[in-house]
This record gives sequence, structure tokens and C-alpha cells, in this order.
Amino acid sequence: MKEINSFARGVLDGIPICLGYLSVSFAFGLFAVGSGLTVFEAVLISMTNLTSAGQLAGVPIIVGGGSLIELASTQLVINLRYSLMSVSLSQKLGKSVSLLDRLIIAFCNTDEIFAVASGNKQSVGKRYMYGLVLTPYLGWSAGTLFGAVAGNILPQVVVSALGVAIYGMFIAIIVPPAKKSRPTALCILLAVALSCAFKYIPALSGVPSGFVIIICAVTASVVFALAAPVQEAGEEPKDDK
Repeated sequence: MKEINSFARGVLDGIPICLGYLSVSFAFGLFAVGSGLTVFEAVLISMTNLTSAGQLAGVPIIVGGGSLIELASTQLVINLRYSLMSVSLSQKLGKSVSLLDRLIIAFCNTDEIFAVASGNKQSVGKRYMYGLVLTPYLGWSAGTLFGAVAGNILPQVVVSALGVAIYGMFIAIIVPPAKKSRPTALCILLAVALSCAFKYIPALSGVPSGFVIIICAVTASVVFALAAPVQEAGEEPKDDK
């Protein structure tokens, strides 16, 4: 199979991802600085962890003085999907991609990069993948820097207003699949209900935020994995009678 191995093409394919990351990472920079981190700390997090949900979940744990076990466990649960994406993407990589290249690409692998790389009909080479991950990585880091700096110089009322973008991002992620699938919508509602229980029930309110995320996500996922399993392609729907 012919291999796509043009660095310039990879850069061009990564530009739309880069532009999308600028706005999301800008909101993360605002959130991180508003939570008490410095500009340097916010940018360092984005340069070493390319995961929006993981970073947003990690900031309260860091600021709150949570344990490393709590932080690591939270990141494992939230980012486990990337290991599956990387395994799938590895089947698409060409012969020019060495083991070291695979490790670097895996570090930069995100939902959008995976989708673009996997969408190519041919296998993808080392130079193409480096071009594809470069622009999103720079966009994510730069957006965080801009947001963090803005959080230090803009009036607090403006920072608070811009911070709403973080919640808008999560709403944009969950609403489309929830509209298409009733089990998905119910799974989200169960996770929300569990989160509210940990927030407002005195006996549960002392549980660290990182473990709350793990408990809510895993419990809701397991319940609906058992109650409404995803049907495999070509599989006949189960008769509940």
C-alpha cells in the first residue's frame, strides 16, 4: 500500500485542529490561572498533557493538594480511550515509523488527530504524522498561554464570563450523542445525579474530587454497559421478553 509521507500535507491537515484547539485551550488557561496556578504551570500542563478533560479534572486536584494516587487514577480513567486509539492507529502507520516515532506520536495522539490520520485511505508515514501533530500541539500550548496571560490582566468579571466557555465545551461534547441515544442520555443523567449526591449529601461531601470523578464515571458506565450494551454491527437486537 502506498504511504502518505509529506510533512507539509500533515501540517496542512493539522491546521483546522490547531484552530479548534486555540479556543478550548484559551478557556483552560483562564480556568487554570483562575484556580490559583501560575502562567508557567498552566502552560507546562498543556505542553506535557494533551487532554482537555484530563487537564480540567486535574487542576482542582493539584490546587486542592490531592495525592498523586488520586491524580494518576483520575487521569487513567479519563484518558484510557487514548490507549485504544493508539493501538488502532498503529495499524495505519507505515514502515517509515520506528518505535521511537510511535511513542512520540502516541504522546500527541488526540481524538481529532486520530480521526484525521485514520481517515486517510493509505497508510501514513513518519513525516506526515509529525506534521499532523505539530500544529495542534502548538495551538494547544499557545492557546493556554494566551488564556493564562489574559486571566492575569483582564478584569475579573471578563475572566469569569470567558470561563463559561469551558462548560460550553463539555455541553457541546455530550449533547449530540445524548440526542441520538437514549441510553447515552440516561448514562449522563446518572453521572450528574451521582455527582450532585457527592456534592450535597454531607456523608459523601468529604470524598476528594478526583475520586468523585472516577466513581461517577465508572459507575454510570458500568450500569449502562450492562443495562444497554452496544450492539455489534450485524448483530440482531436482543429480545427483552
